[in-house]
Amino acid sequence: MTEVVHTPRVFSGIQPSGGLTLGNYLGAIKRFVDMQECGIETLYCMVDLHAITVWQDPADLRHNTRELAAGYIAAGLDPNKSILFNQSQVSAHAELGWLFSCIARMGWMKRMTQFKDKAGKNAENASLGLFGYPALMAADILIYHSTHVPVGEDQKQHLELTRDVAAKFNHDFGVDFFPMTEPVIEGAATRVMSLRDGSKKMSKSDLSDASRINMTDDAETISKKIRKAKTDPDALPSEAEGLKERPEARNLVNIFAALSDMDVDAVLRDVGGKQFSEFKPMLVDLAVDKLSPISTEMARLMNDPAEIDRTLGEGAGRARAIANPILEKTYDIVGMIRS
Repeated sequence: MTEVVHTPRVFSGIQPSGGLTLGNYLGAIKRFVDMQECGIETLYCMVDLHAITVWQDPADLRHNTRELAAGYIAAGLDPNKSILFNQSQVSAHAELGWLFSCIARMGWMKRMTQFKDKAGKNAENASLGLFGYPALMAADILIYHSTHVPVGEDQKQHLELTRDVAAKFNHDFGVDFFPMTEPVIEGAATRVMSLRDGSKKMSKSDLSDASRINMTDDAETISKKIRKAKTDPDALPSEAEGLKERPEARNLVNIFAALSDMDVDAVLRDVGGKQFSEFKPMLVDLAVDKLSPISTEMARLMNDPAEIDRTLGEGAGRARAIANPILEKTYDIVGMIRS
């Protein structure tokens, strides 16, 4: 079997479930922008089909999809450089998702820790889509023969399943068709923690708005949240090892490092020995400088939803041009008659 060489291509997506946070920006969108500038074809998606694995109010879903698109663009994703679209406009995702549902095994799905986390104690009442969505996620990636996917640590297991699906498909049909996609997990703040509890991930579902920085927050709100962020009484250390048992301190330093494109050790060489009364104003200035223009541009873009919809429609057309030939070849490999 001749090995197929796949053109380098990056795909990733975020659910439009509302409440874009600093965690989404530093853990995903900022890295999307960095990869856009690497000369590799990039596709970034609003995965609205994944969003409905739990019930969504239709009006909220439309708003959240547009707001996520606005966040992408305001953060630096250029529709002329990257393909930006919402998943449901490219039906090949759902079609390949069904084929992969017939390739993936039940045992694989039962091992997915995110299903257990999201379904909670009432798993029997969860939707079938929530249980099986890793097969759709595999389709999202492989319908473009994506070679690289920037993901957070919490999604790494799903990418491993994507590789399992690709390997099983290739083996079952005696082909070398789908690539073994590589995860891209990097950056100082791939996992941004709560401003109120450094042991918990920053989340839009947290009851306290003070626990997170929303990408729609203005400069004054960003400043207030950082100044009130939980810390400890000790001075900052000069080496990363000194943050090991200090989750709140580590979180704020990680955020500073990610926003300034520095590694943690470089930050600590500059701020080691400082008290938080000195460090927090530095972080405020940096965060406001980096984030306030994004929130301002998001607000401007949201005032023209028709323009956002046009951008997503154009992106979907470009995505279909890549996806549809791959889907047709997949159907041919499987043995489907297509006229």
